[in-house]
Amino acid sequence: MKQCYFCQHEVERIDFKDIEILQKFTDKTHKIKPRKKTGTCAGHQRKLSRAIKRARQLALLPYQEKVK
Repeated sequence: MKQCYFCQHEVERIDFKDIEILQKFTDKTHKIKPRKKTGTCAGHQRKLSRAIKRARQLALLPYQEKVK
């Protein structure tokens, strides 16, 4: 089982302005990766998804692309 990235690095707050970290948790179509693939714990997954959604609203990250 994978260990939570944020617990390992003792990250207290997930910042929506830190694009490099947020991009690690999105796939090539810019969807948020599930917990089973990333190994994040439930609390950090909720904070992570909230940060990604805030970054999308401010146009720091793109929204999901439509796959044909």
